[in-house]
Amino acid sequence: MPESKLKSRIQLPWNSLGLVAVLIVLIIFFGTMSEYFFSAVTFRTLVNQIPALTVIAVGMTFVLLIAGIDLSVGSVMALCAAVMGILVIDHQAPIAVALIGALLMGLACGTANGFVSAKWRIPSFVVTLGMLEIARGGAYLVTNSETKYLGDSVGFIGSPIAGLGVSAALIAAILVVIIAQWVLSKTLFGRYMIAIGTNEEAVRLSGVNPLFWKVLVFALAGLLAGLGGIFQLSYLQSADPNSGIGLELAAIAAVVIGGTSLSGGRGSVVNSFLGVLIIAVMQAGLAQLGVSEPSKRIITGMVIIAAVLFDQFREPLGRFFQRK
Repeated sequence: MPESKLKSRIQLPWNSLGLVAVLIVLIIFFGTMSEYFFSAVTFRTLVNQIPALTVIAVGMTFVLLIAGIDLSVGSVMALCAAVMGILVIDHQAPIAVALIGALLMGLACGTANGFVSAKWRIPSFVVTLGMLEIARGGAYLVTNSETKYLGDSVGFIGSPIAGLGVSAALIAAILVVIIAQWVLSKTLFGRYMIAIGTNEEAVRLSGVNPLFWKVLVFALAGLLAGLGGIFQLSYLQSADPNSGIGLELAAIAAVVIGGTSLSGGRGSVVNSFLGVLIIAVMQAGLAQLGVSEPSKRIITGMVIIAAVLFDQFREPLGRFFQRK
């Protein structure tokens, strides 16, 4: 793929300016409407709640780039957290072993998604929908449908660092965003993701087998779901088999708001992170305004639809203004 066309599909930093503007407008709006929004407590709470969604949105960005979708990430996250909780509480495993166990479980789920989907060319929507049920059932089984309380043994990951106000999980999530954007922009793997999402058959005819790369993408998405499970468990200090319900929709919303195309071949990890921030600010602001949970879901759904509609008209509008 020509360099100029590749750069147009890996959205460049100036593409983020519109998202930054939306984020600033939301912050000003909610700050004006609520006297409590502009406070250290609000922002500290907000940024320390997003690490799990952030890393899962990174994995979702990669999956959407290859024209796939992963509906299982919320359930996989819950399963990975449950595995970690069981290892620590029931088997007295060291924290490091429990962390590795959670990550390996996520990796296994993601690899299975990718292999079944790519090997037999089954739509990833169907495969990951099946994994959603399998992982959720697994989370209930391993915890016996009970919440496992770990307390301070894992709180050091998700609790704010003294003097900084942000958690180690947030710092790690931001590092994941930076590394993933570098992978997408600067590596052969990133080029293959864009190429597969743009025209998989052309990639196959060029002598590259998309199977390996598609499995790798889904495996990474599963691994990041496992990391998200660790972050969520450390923030709540408990492993709840009901956690992560609907998180896949929030991740898709953040990625689509960030401009990644649902049809594949175009996207940005940094913009997906900005999408996460927009959703987090919107939900926090609506909560402070006393908006009910059903109303928040309606508003979030409308934002998702608006983002998808904008994505559909992005290229025609771009060509129109270029002619002008």
